[in-house]
Amino acid sequence: MKKIVIAIIAVFAGVFAANAQKFALVDMEYILSNIPTYEVANDQLNQLSMKWQKEVEEVAKQAENMYKDYQSNMVFLSDDQKKKQETAITAKEKEAMELKNKYFGPEGELYVMRSKLMQPIQDEVYNAVKAVAEERGFQCIFDRASATEIIFASPRIDVSAEVLAKLGYSK
Repeated sequence: MKKIVIAIIAVFAGVFAANAQKFALVDMEYILSNIPTYEVANDQLNQLSMKWQKEVEEVAKQAENMYKDYQSNMVFLSDDQKKKQETAITAKEKEAMELKNKYFGPEGELYVMRSKLMQPIQDEVYNAVKAVAEERGFQCIFDRASATEIIFASPRIDVSAEVLAKLGYSK
C-alpha cells in the first residue's frame, strides 16, 4: 500500500512540475528574413566572399598554368632552370593557400566581417527574445529552425511574431 501511495504522489509531483514550466518556440530563419538589415549584411558578405573566391581561384589558376608549362617544357630545361621553376610554382601555390587562409580561415577577413556585420543584429534579436521571455514568463525558448528534434509544435507557442514586433518589424 505504501508503494502505491508513493507512486501516486510521485506521478502528481511530476505532472505539477511539468505544468509549472513554460516554454515557447521562435523561428530564427523567419525572424532574420524579416529584418532588412540582416538581408543587406548577408548580401554584402556574399559579394565579398565571391570577390575573394575569384581572387584565390585566379592565383591558383596561375600556379596550375605554371605547372602545365613546366611539364611541357621540362625536357628542354637544365637542372638549374627546373629548380627555379619548381620553386616559383611552389611559391605561387603557397601564395594561393595563404590568400585562402587570409580570407576564409578561422580568423580570416570573412569571419571578421561576419562578426562585425551580424553580431549587432544577433544581439538585438537575442535581447528581443529575452524581453518576450521575461514578459511572458517563459523559462525556455527553443529555435524551431535549428531544433531538428521537434517533430510537431503547436503554433500557439510560437512567439516569432512577438519578437519581430519587439524589434519594430511587425507583420
